Amino acid sequence: MRIPQIHGEKGSLRWIQTLVNENRGLFNSKIQGFIKDDLSLVEWVSPRKEDDNAEYRDNDFLKILGLEEHQAKLLDFWPKGGPQWDALGKLENKYHFIVEAKANIPEISSLCMASSEKSKTKIKNSINCTKKFLNATSGQNWLNGFYQYANRMCHLYFLREVCGINAYLIFAYFCNDSTHISTSIEQWDGALKLQKHLMSLNSHKLKRYVIDLLIDTEEINFEQPVQGSIR
Repeated sequence: MRIPQIHGEKGSLRWIQTLVNENRGLFNSKIQGFIKDDLSLVEWVSPRKEDDNAEYRDNDFLKILGLEEHQAKLLDFWPKGGPQWDALGKLENKYHFIVEAKANIPEISSLCMASSEKSKTKIKNSINCTKKFLNATSGQNWLNGFYQYANRMCHLYFLREVCGINAYLIFAYFCNDSTHISTSIEQWDGALKLQKHLMSLNSHKLKRYVIDLLIDTEEINFEQPVQGSIR
């Protein structure tokens, strides 16, 4: 599914659109600090101004990343109405990036809102499979507390372990947001440590593929020259 977005005026919608469309060099360099490879030519395929700043989910997020051959596997793994990705990027067939953006701590709390029993069962099965792989079986709050973080982790597991894709899950946490609710680096650090503790995710098999970016909004320059690739 392709979901057009308004031009973001505040919060995470504003900042992720600005990073992808106007500050790709900054975004790429932040990620490169974790991966230690040249990411200057990462192609950010979403959100793009010329594509109505659209976000993607379900089979369409695979398609825009060039991974459409895995659509049937995704349907078996997760019901329709899965994660709506704030940003999506790739570097040829070497790296694929799925991104969730947050600008304040209340945004990290979420519940599973699936209505049908069939969907709930599929979600629970995939969550349990992911938790078992990560050895996070003692973790709570995957369905009722931090469900959004949980389903993003499940999709990282899906891409890497089910599909064999070299995927990275990026959480972009924006600090000192003057447009909405300002959250400091220290506040983010404390909240995220607690979240991981409650989910039993302090250490797990996919930890190196989960990147937490704490980005000070004062670093984001609306007039910064375009770097990297966007097509």
